[in-house]
Amino acid sequence: MGVCSALNLTLADLLRLRARGGATRNEKSVILLWLDGGPSQLETYDPKPGAPAEFRGPWGAISTNVPGIEISESLPLHASYADRMSFIRSLHHDNGDHFAAAHWMLTGKYGSTAADKDQKSPSIGSYVARVRGPLSGGLPTFVGLPSAHSVYIYPGYQGSAYLGGAYNPFQVQNSQRYLAATYTQPIKPPAFLEAIKDVDADRASERVGLLERIDRSRRDLDRSGLMDSLDEFQQQAVELVLSGKSREAFDIELEHEAKRDRYGRGPWGHYTLPARRLVEAGVGFVTVDMPHWDNHSGIEKGHGAKLPHVDRAVAALLEDLTNRGLLENVVVLVMGEFGRTPRLNKGQPGIPIPGRDHWGNAVSAMIAGGGLKGGQVVGKTNAKAEHPVDRALSPADLLATVYHVLGIDPGRTFEDFSGRPTAILDQGERISELI
Repeated sequence: MGVCSALNLTLADLLRLRARGGATRNEKSVILLWLDGGPSQLETYDPKPGAPAEFRGPWGAISTNVPGIEISESLPLHASYADRMSFIRSLHHDNGDHFAAAHWMLTGKYGSTAADKDQKSPSIGSYVARVRGPLSGGLPTFVGLPSAHSVYIYPGYQGSAYLGGAYNPFQVQNSQRYLAATYTQPIKPPAFLEAIKDVDADRASERVGLLERIDRSRRDLDRSGLMDSLDEFQQQAVELVLSGKSREAFDIELEHEAKRDRYGRGPWGHYTLPARRLVEAGVGFVTVDMPHWDNHSGIEKGHGAKLPHVDRAVAALLEDLTNRGLLENVVVLVMGEFGRTPRLNKGQPGIPIPGRDHWGNAVSAMIAGGGLKGGQVVGKTNAKAEHPVDRALSPADLLATVYHVLGIDPGRTFEDFSGRPTAILDQGERISELI
């Protein structure tokens, strides 16, 4: 694939749009580890070792390096970094629809459903791209590794909705995506890296000329005035395609073998490491795709195959960010669209092995870094992890907290599909225990 097709060289226009964010910005970034399909709260951050076996599940609880905090024994590496983490146990939206729940968690608003899957509100990553624009020349603001999505839809509810396509995530590797934790085939390098590896000055000049020709053609059709005076942004687009900074940020082959081993050689560790590289280089929001959590049967084998990969990647990321002096400036957020039914079922037709179904009444998440307080549990569910009994929180509360860290006013409005001014969030308060 050539450079032009790989990066769709209308990128100059996108950079110009992003620069119109207009808000004063800080330099903080977000890495979202998106556990698509819905991980169980009991098997991760809200174990109930005293509950009956049909609720407790296959794993017990272990102590962490913070006295009094326990998490699932499936996450032993997390336990060593709990002083840097906050475990939010009382999230809920009370919805078991994958599409509604994913939209809610990623946008802070109810909107899409299984019956109407179209995205209704922009994602947090897209708002970061729109309001803050690029933190560093030569790199996009919002990146999906390998591709940001939700419930099999690309970019799904991680997309920009009415903000416009300029604020969708830059999808790094759409040709090889939705990879399971246990995927064993070789992971291909991003196609655009291969395309630009041997680009020389003459070929770069050709691409600048092509950009100019494309933009002239588009100006003839454009009625909004956004195609005027694009010289600066043409240069930025070419810089993204050709700059050493861009190549280095995306190229995991530049990392030491021992570091790659620490993150894990499967796809989840493989992509969590470049997430660190990207925020260090100046990318504002990175999503790492960790899918396949919808284990209606076989919870022990299904979740059991994935949990060690999340555990390893998260621990390595926090250690790496700490050692490089980045943790105060990078929010690490681990979540999926909902939790799982507290009572184990008897499996599903043809697979009579206990699992858990959809459950939006009790959702757990982990957040760390960004200057937020660590070493604590926020909220509480009842003895069977069925629903919050203390400090019930909504997805909007969680996203309001992240917006606060990033210096973004969630009351800021943008025109929706109908032209009506619509706030980034129409409800939600930042979680005071974290600030």
